[in-house]
Amino acid sequence: MSMVTNDALAPAPVPSLAGILELARTQRLSFTDLFQFAESRSAAGQKLEAAEVYKVWIAFNENHPFLHLVYFNYSVTLRQWGDVAGSIHALRACLKLDPRFGPAHINLGRALEDSGIATQAILQWRSFVELTAESTPDRLTHRLLALQHIGRVMENAGLLEDAETTLWQAMEQRPDKTEAGQHWSALRQRQCKWPTLVSSDHVSARQLLDAMSPLTLACFSDDPLFQLAKAYRYNKSFVGRPDTSGFTRKAPKQKTGTGQRLRVGYVSSDLRDHAVGFALREMLELHDKRSVEIYAYYCGEPVERDATQARMKAAVDCWRDIGALSDADAARQIADDDIDILVDVNGYTKHARTKIFAYRPAPVVVNFCGYPGTMGSPFHHYIIADEHIIPPENEIYFSEKVLRIACDQPIDRKRVIAEKPSRAEAGLPEGVFVFACFNGMQKITQETFAHWMKILLTTPGSVLWLLTGGDDVDQRLGKAAENAGVAPERLIFAPKAPNAKHLARIALADLFLDTFPYGAHSTAGDALTMGLPVLTFPGKSFAARFCHSIVAAAGVPELICPDPQTYIEKAIGFANNPRSLREIRESLQAKRETSVLRDIPALARRLEELFWQMQAECERGETPVPDLSNLDIYYDIGLDLVQDNIAFSDDEAYRQAYRDKLAEWHDYAPVPYDSRLWTQEATGSTARAIGKS
Repeated sequence: MSMVTNDALAPAPVPSLAGILELARTQRLSFTDLFQFAESRSAAGQKLEAAEVYKVWIAFNENHPFLHLVYFNYSVTLRQWGDVAGSIHALRACLKLDPRFGPAHINLGRALEDSGIATQAILQWRSFVELTAESTPDRLTHRLLALQHIGRVMENAGLLEDAETTLWQAMEQRPDKTEAGQHWSALRQRQCKWPTLVSSDHVSARQLLDAMSPLTLACFSDDPLFQLAKAYRYNKSFVGRPDTSGFTRKAPKQKTGTGQRLRVGYVSSDLRDHAVGFALREMLELHDKRSVEIYAYYCGEPVERDATQARMKAAVDCWRDIGALSDADAARQIADDDIDILVDVNGYTKHARTKIFAYRPAPVVVNFCGYPGTMGSPFHHYIIADEHIIPPENEIYFSEKVLRIACDQPIDRKRVIAEKPSRAEAGLPEGVFVFACFNGMQKITQETFAHWMKILLTTPGSVLWLLTGGDDVDQRLGKAAENAGVAPERLIFAPKAPNAKHLARIALADLFLDTFPYGAHSTAGDALTMGLPVLTFPGKSFAARFCHSIVAAAGVPELICPDPQTYIEKAIGFANNPRSLREIRESLQAKRETSVLRDIPALARRLEELFWQMQAECERGETPVPDLSNLDIYYDIGLDLVQDNIAFSDDEAYRQAYRDKLAEWHDYAPVPYDSRLWTQEATGSTARAIGKS
């Protein structure tokens, strides 16, 4: 009988690199063992060893049936090691062996794009799209990816028309996949293509709305209940429920009344020369460091010689670049920093890292400044706004608890402004009334443009000054003006300009005309700062109420109209009586330094008060729970109502339309009461109204 020892139970020793290379040279290293060894070395950080094994195996196994897969894994390892050129060679070798291998086409295009050769990347993906017009489900999946990549790169390169066409191909292939549709609808808005949503036999109107992002929806419709429900659905699909098993929920530290500073973290991809960066930088400088300790977490792309970022780094107590960290690692860093109040300054905007907040790295999470709407998430506890943007009766449109400051638009009083040019230097005619709007093209809806054309038709000789959207978009708007009976040359397009020069030229206009439903935000602050009156009318949603908040904060409420018709009439009246507008400009100038809009020290103090209020509530176990009740039902109702896309409606009529639909749902299957429109009181009145009809 033999004796079993511990040595006999020990795992076999891991072969040395030399031993593995010898097996590869003599064709005794199996395909499976090759992958197992190479991947284990890569995972251990020994990517050079992994690449060497792949290289040797390829050299001595040229007839292996799965050689293309080895080339593909070899390319991935080389890319991880930083050898992009070697990765490209390996991917091309893979495709020579299997020209239809989708992952290689996708990765080769990405490698070419990252090498600065976007045109070759597009050609690479396009070749795969053409190869797979009729193909297997697996290849169709990669075909969809290729189309999405082509559309993305074209969009980034400013080839909006081509990007739109490519994304539509992707949508018609898989209309249930939302990524292509999300970009497609945003592209249509940027190009002022009306109507924005156009369905087909393969893509329904519902699928187009399902794919639309919350930010794009804010430009499309003034429907705050549907926007809340969209944010909720978007959060579930875009963020999901990450694995938080390795994270312990942060308990609040007892700081109230102790003299300790409150640690506040701001998370954003826009802490740089960006509208959000311009808005925040002086406010960060004015925080009371005896009360709060400020951490900034920058998750955007690296920037060099950025004046805004330099100022912010000097102003905060701790600056961290988290762009290269995974969401989980970024959340761990924030948790390790013992942040008390974590401020999301991105919301659902470009380069947002929303999943970081899903790990709950701080006891309190706040939605502030970067996004004009509710997050509809289970982990954003508060939203900071003002009484104009969110009056008490509108709190039902938000999942977060609403706290208020005097004005939701911080500005930087130290911004550099260039010397004011002449009208001729800015491309404007002398002696005429100049209407202006410097909002992005995506905010110009068909209805807003129609309002402007009515104004121009009634004020002969006036012109409308807009920021250029590019030649194609400018020509499209010129044609739309002509169709409305307005000479295209009365639309003047301002070229892009450095921020200081753009600020200087703003004052050349006579009246700024706001857009609807997504109004001017920082652009309105810029205009009023330069003494340019801003005419606006509020709607119901955050984005549709922001501009009138800024106008009120500047001290000129006479520029706030109750509805579109009054907006049109006032604009015409100002053009016909420029003296009345001069009086408003003088009033703006007189109130400039004492206005709420420019009282940034008071804003900083008020924010600190709110942060401490949140902290006290958290210490007492009173942190609010986001209200997400019935939002799937509100979403389905909103889908029906928003397709009519009524540009402006009475508040009560809007709410009653939802109540009527809720009653229909309830008649089919009981809908539990919520704190929005389906309250016990509301159900009784709705039932009585239906009974009388």
